[in-house]
Amino acid sequence: MFGQIYAGKRVLVTGHTGFKGSWLTTWLLKLGANVAGLSDCIPTEPSMFDKTGLANNIEHHLGDVRDLATVRKVIEDFQPDFVFHLAAQAIVSTSYSDPLGTISTNVIGTANVLEALRLVNPECVAVMITSDKCYENVEWVWGYKETDHLGGRDIYSGSKGAAEVIIHSYVESFFRAENCKVRVATGRAGNVIGGGDWARDRIVVDCMRGWSEGQPVEIRSPSATRPWQHVLEPLSGYLTLGAALAGNPKLHGESFNFGPRAEQNRTVLDLLTDLSKAWHFKSLDDAYRVTANIPFHEAGLLKLNCDKALFHMKWEANLQYHELVDFVSDWYYKYYRESADMYALTQAQIGAYEERARQRGLVWTR
Repeated sequence: MFGQIYAGKRVLVTGHTGFKGSWLTTWLLKLGANVAGLSDCIPTEPSMFDKTGLANNIEHHLGDVRDLATVRKVIEDFQPDFVFHLAAQAIVSTSYSDPLGTISTNVIGTANVLEALRLVNPECVAVMITSDKCYENVEWVWGYKETDHLGGRDIYSGSKGAAEVIIHSYVESFFRAENCKVRVATGRAGNVIGGGDWARDRIVVDCMRGWSEGQPVEIRSPSATRPWQHVLEPLSGYLTLGAALAGNPKLHGESFNFGPRAEQNRTVLDLLTDLSKAWHFKSLDDAYRVTANIPFHEAGLLKLNCDKALFHMKWEANLQYHELVDFVSDWYYKYYRESADMYALTQAQIGAYEERARQRGLVWTR
């Protein structure tokens, strides 16, 4: 996998206690990496990080990315070969209640990681993760390209667009110097679902929690269309990008979109109907109800054009829609109904994902 480039390497993951960070950390351990993580807290209860026991398998640091001294010390001490920066305030609704906290985490936190890398100057590759919501969404029916306008109507989107601007300016101001040993690129993805997510105001999470208690869930925007993707899809993109950037300096400073297959656009109602089948409801009325309560603006459509990742790195999405549904349903059902070993289950799902990719001849499996 990924040319075995991560085996035995020191990899720092910021935001490692979060949903995506926990999956990435688990995958890196499977790839043989020596992983350190930096996060300010365990963000949810329950949390995938706790349920998989990751603290026992990595160098686990609690600290705020908004504190430059903390970030610098971790990088100085660990001397990473790779950095994956995922630490963020990632909830759109929270950006309305705490706009300054969102901006400081997503913009200043990102700047601190870049500044620490500039000051320490380790020989490493840094993959900075932002979001598909960094784009100004004008409800196009085609996917956004990396050159499209950045911005957004909500604070969360604005913070991600601003982070992209800061990353670009750091690359051009500091990381192209001859003595700089750091290479940087950004990855953009969204509409990510998968087992182990317990963040609030996410429809799949709300459903799994409610269904485990035998309660129907209220749906705000049943006809909203999303290009749903399993969390392993963008993570395979980030890992591909890290490997490619290590071997190809021409990718330094570039941004890449990572999204699902085009046919995976589904409405919220379609997705929840398919996910509910694993819970054996007698009627869909027992699974969800439509409500008119929409407390903040939600995009009706936002999808990405991933041609650049295909052209430069031969990266393609892996899972078909029904496989996505099976992966998500299976993880949560076994957690709530079977009390399974969640680390073993997560590793098994990563292995199944790798095997499907190998059978389909995806380039990162070699």
